[in-house]
Amino acid sequence: MTAPAAPPHPGRWAALFVIGLAQLMVVLDATIVNIALPQAQAHLGISDADRQWVVTAYTLAFGGLLLLGGRIADFWGRKRTFVVGALGFAVASALGGLAQNGEMLFAARGLQGIFGALLAPAGLALLTVLFTDATERARAFSVFGAIAGGGSAVGLVLGGVLTEYADWRWCLLVNIPISVVAVVLALPFVPESRATGDTRYDIPGAVAVTVGLVALVYGFTRASEDGWSSRWALVSFGVAVVLLVAFVLIERRSKHPLVPLGLLVDRNRGGAYLFSTLVGAGLLGAFLFLTFYFQVVLGYTPLQAGLASLPVTGGVLIAAGVASQLMPRIGPKPLMVTGGVVAAAGMVLLTRITVESGFVTLLLPAQLVLGLGLGLSFVPLASLALVGVGNQDAGAASAVLNATQQVGASLGTALLNTIATTAAASWIAANPITDPSQMLDAAVHSYVVAFAWAAALLAIGTALILILVRANKQDLPTVPPAHVG
Repeated sequence: MTAPAAPPHPGRWAALFVIGLAQLMVVLDATIVNIALPQAQAHLGISDADRQWVVTAYTLAFGGLLLLGGRIADFWGRKRTFVVGALGFAVASALGGLAQNGEMLFAARGLQGIFGALLAPAGLALLTVLFTDATERARAFSVFGAIAGGGSAVGLVLGGVLTEYADWRWCLLVNIPISVVAVVLALPFVPESRATGDTRYDIPGAVAVTVGLVALVYGFTRASEDGWSSRWALVSFGVAVVLLVAFVLIERRSKHPLVPLGLLVDRNRGGAYLFSTLVGAGLLGAFLFLTFYFQVVLGYTPLQAGLASLPVTGGVLIAAGVASQLMPRIGPKPLMVTGGVVAAAGMVLLTRITVESGFVTLLLPAQLVLGLGLGLSFVPLASLALVGVGNQDAGAASAVLNATQQVGASLGTALLNTIATTAAASWIAANPITDPSQMLDAAVHSYVVAFAWAAALLAIGTALILILVRANKQDLPTVPPAHVG
């Protein structure tokens, strides 16, 4: 005789509010800091080569430890992990807000990423456990997804307001009250839950992949300062290769791998993960230079820069609604290829910027086109990552997708910053500075080169989808995973 289903938890909707609040904090932390970065760089004396660490320290730690964080939450206790993650995020934010130099800020951002890698998957796992009814779960994940999608827009505006009317430090300090409220409400409203079974963790795999990626990013940084053939750049690249190869070997032999390699060999899922990595690389790296272009070249205030960046989010939201309607009819591949081409075209439009580009005539349409392309791509991407995956591996497949986005963002930001810094130095060498205003010309040249490389990354990702993906609309899972960051 089948046991009756357990009644739904009475505090599940209150728990959704708490988890959504924490998720908003994790999501907006990427864009809110981007808006504050020009002021933070100037105030702390951070070099152009090192400024990317404000972004990459967070995304590397988050992406590199996300899968381990999910497993820790399952077996250590999801509520406990959620609370520790939120408190740790608050402490790390306080350290960042009080930073006295670039190194302290980089370390705080890395610490934020570590605790975010505990907080985000714990919240998602709690939603899965709390909402057992299919209809309610779909509604809860819709709310969670809306927060994830809208959080970036909130971060752009809030970052502008805090930087302009308070101080750039408040873009980090604002996380403290949010974290405190989330913890205080989680204690009475969020129930504890944990998985049963073997609780061993793949610590060697997590260390190898995270340190390997840090070495790779450090190599890019040294290359921008000392040249691609400099000793420290080559040593860093060598260490990265050794550790990343070791990671693959560890995963092949581990009984509890951080990344189940079987998830990667399917051409549809492999295409999805490669596309996710390349889009993350091109997108977040390009946003970094767009922020500097608005504030340093065009002279926008932080708030104006935040508002000026919203067309991308608007395009994503519009196209995502269209893609949701079209995907059951035409499948993922046409949408992703179309979206990738459109997004690359938007990035190409950004290569036309000058020192005096108009917002309405160039920047608005370019960002809108970029957002429309991304929106068409993101919706089918989440489902494509689950094609052919059983229920027991669905969480891992979704987590790998999120990890590839974060890792791609880290590597792309570092690579594009190195390329831009090198391009600026080359422009100055070819055009001796006789007027201070020429420094803006050098900066714009470096941004144009970065946008061109970002467009190339988007184009390569689109080509891989065209070549690798064979899934059609009948192959898609009925409920795509929710993103954790």
